[in-house]
Amino acid sequence: MSSAHRRPLARLLAPFLLFALPAAACAQDAAPRAAATATAPAPAPAKPQVKAKPALWKVADKDTTIWLFGTIHILPPGIAWYDGPVAKALESSDTLVTEVVEPEDPAVAQQIARIALSDPPRNLREQLPAQERAKYQAALTSLHVPVSAFDANDPWYAAVALSTLPLIQAGFGTMNGAEALLVAKARERGMARLGLETAQMQLGLFDSLPQETQIGYLGDVLESFPKVRDEVGAMLEAWKSGKADTLAQLMNEDQDDPQLMKVLLVDRNKAWAKWIEERLKRPGTVFIAVGAGHLAGKNSVQAQLAADRVKTKRVR
Repeated sequence: MSSAHRRPLARLLAPFLLFALPAAACAQDAAPRAAATATAPAPAPAKPQVKAKPALWKVADKDTTIWLFGTIHILPPGIAWYDGPVAKALESSDTLVTEVVEPEDPAVAQQIARIALSDPPRNLREQLPAQERAKYQAALTSLHVPVSAFDANDPWYAAVALSTLPLIQAGFGTMNGAEALLVAKARERGMARLGLETAQMQLGLFDSLPQETQIGYLGDVLESFPKVRDEVGAMLEAWKSGKADTLAQLMNEDQDDPQLMKVLLVDRNKAWAKWIEERLKRPGTVFIAVGAGHLAGKNSVQAQLAADRVKTKRVR
């Protein structure tokens, strides 16, 4: 199985993927003794607001402006990032574009429950080597989740839950995530809303991965499980300070799973770049907010745009 120093994207992508969050919510339902839920983590004492300055880019021509803002979908409370150029950019826009529209729709949980079932039916724990099975069961027990909770599910589902539940129990939540505030601001302003993908599309990305890749992903998550809060914390610090290159390095360094990279990152970035290029043909101002991992590194949305000779400018 993979080492703890390999496939950081596979281990750490969940907090940056919207479809990870409904999966975590479903997993939390299997853990009645856990500290919190994905949408309502346990209350914590109020802390002083921490100022953050995440990165912002602009794509523009003579009659169209498209802002590109990288988000983290699940955040701890107390981070103040909506001000300055980001606030001005959103408030000058007529449309907010996110990865999906309303990912918290209750119907998503039902879709996840169907998609996440193993097809053909097989027991997840029985597919794991003895050593990995022991790690897997120990991780679930530490989260107060029954070891049989995901026996009927695909490995990707268990991997996403194990990536995200420690953060939820530490006080991270979607209500603190960047999208939540952006959507609230957009609603206040009566802005149009669009999604680059649907929940079904996002869930299908993981489900389409070969079984071997899914089990490898789960193995990487198990390797990093004791350090997941520290590793995500480092990525959060890079995001807060606008260090896009550092974020890309933390996510993509030593990436050795091209299948996972292609399906979850590269192909989506290419599709989103094409969407931007088409949108530039019509006038208006658009604010696009997607996971920060998509706007950093050699395979970023900006890199895909550059390949088609579309320039992006960093404004913060």
